[in-house]
Amino acid sequence: MAREDARNWHDFTKRIGLFSVVTLLTFQGAVSQQVKVEPEVMSYPSQEVNLRCAFPDAGGIQLTQVSWIYEPKEGERLNIAVYHPKFGASYPTSPLKGRVSFTADPPTLINPSIQISNVKMTDEGKYICEYATYPSGNEQGVTSLIMLAKPRNSASGVTVIASTVTAGAKPVVVARCESADGRPAAQITWVTAVNGNATSTSTAGADNTVTISSQYMLVPTAADNGKDISCLVSHRTQAKPESFLMNLAIEYPPQVTIVGYDNNWYVGRTNVALTCQATANPIPTTITWKTMTGQMPDTVQIKENVLTVLKLDEQANTTFVCEVKNRLGTGKDQVTVMVRGTRLPVKGPTTSGVIGGIIGVVLLLAIIGSVVVLVRKKRNQHNGDGPPKYKPPPPKKQQTTSSSSELNTIRDPVESKDRSVDHLYYAPQHAEPSTDLDAYSDEEYNRDGELYYAGAPSGWDEPRLNDVPPLYAPNQYKANDYHDNEEDHPPAAGASRGESFVSQAMFV
Repeated sequence: MAREDARNWHDFTKRIGLFSVVTLLTFQGAVSQQVKVEPEVMSYPSQEVNLRCAFPDAGGIQLTQVSWIYEPKEGERLNIAVYHPKFGASYPTSPLKGRVSFTADPPTLINPSIQISNVKMTDEGKYICEYATYPSGNEQGVTSLIMLAKPRNSASGVTVIASTVTAGAKPVVVARCESADGRPAAQITWVTAVNGNATSTSTAGADNTVTISSQYMLVPTAADNGKDISCLVSHRTQAKPESFLMNLAIEYPPQVTIVGYDNNWYVGRTNVALTCQATANPIPTTITWKTMTGQMPDTVQIKENVLTVLKLDEQANTTFVCEVKNRLGTGKDQVTVMVRGTRLPVKGPTTSGVIGGIIGVVLLLAIIGSVVVLVRKKRNQHNGDGPPKYKPPPPKKQQTTSSSSELNTIRDPVESKDRSVDHLYYAPQHAEPSTDLDAYSDEEYNRDGELYYAGAPSGWDEPRLNDVPPLYAPNQYKANDYHDNEEDHPPAAGASRGESFVSQAMFV
């Protein structure tokens, strides 16, 4: 409990302290606002500058005198101008005497502004307009005079000469940037991809100006040669920073590499070449080819940095050396050649790669085939195509006898799920021949009675024949008349008399 009370009391005291500070600042601001001045004024050398001051609302306050006080950044405060309504204006001895005056003639206590002519850089500082009042005492306002001087900016790159490029070498200056005789002091920054550090120095110039110099240092390497580095100078008198782009020039001895040996040089191979590649700054002056044995094979041909062996033999079993020189030193590289008796087999694609490719092709073809089958199946279902839903038995040969009861027996039509009649036929009874000859004819059977077109769709499967045919009129013939009138009703075309015939449809 005691701890909580202590914490609450601490928070309360903090709030009281903050409230006191805000109140004090507000009160001081209200008091300082009695004297109206500009907080900051900027000027260039040799110009005229006006420092305004006013006491617009005196109210019950009596103004007795006004004074201008100069406070330099270094030194004592000095009175530079005084005005008393009874005694007039006065200009005490100061560095500004003869160059400072009240803007109004005669001046007034309500508006005692002053003017400074031929402004100098040393005039920079604070200028205080102070009123002597009754009964509140002195009231004042402060104006800061800032002198500006546009600097002269420049930059220069430095060529670094390094006899050897090794880690741990001392850093050297590679670029410089300078902003001279500016006011206030300029700011210099560096933008580059190289790994280095910048150092800056400040020097006081004439007439209170400042010169800023910056140097960029790094450990020089061949990899840094040709890279860009930029110096940015920022100053108050410039709308945007001024940029200086430089290109680093780092000198180093040659770095040499021999390319072209593929480890498959064999006897009889022709026109194989080695190339000597070198980088250096400054540019290399000489390129020399030689062997470790000191004797160059007779079949070797040299042109500048390319060594060509016209035809390989045992003499090419040696170590070739390429030396490159420039002003800073020498760089070299070597390659040992082994001439084989026969050519190495050319590596083809691996077995696993071939097998993988074949499997991939097979899978692709299988996927394509599955898609095609599914599409066709769906299309056939949509169009009503496909194999017949019913396969009738093959017709039997005609028997000599039949009964009227068998002829009068009719099998009900088969209905599909959508209640449409799919097939309408007579079921053969005992030795009665098949009467459904619309789907089959004698030509559809071979001599052995086999069905040629067993898979062909029935005519009833056609959309235009899905309707139920009209019923025939009641039977007009008796069973005995069927045989009597057999000559009046010849068999259907295409069916022989001894094999089959079309019987008259009968309904009960």
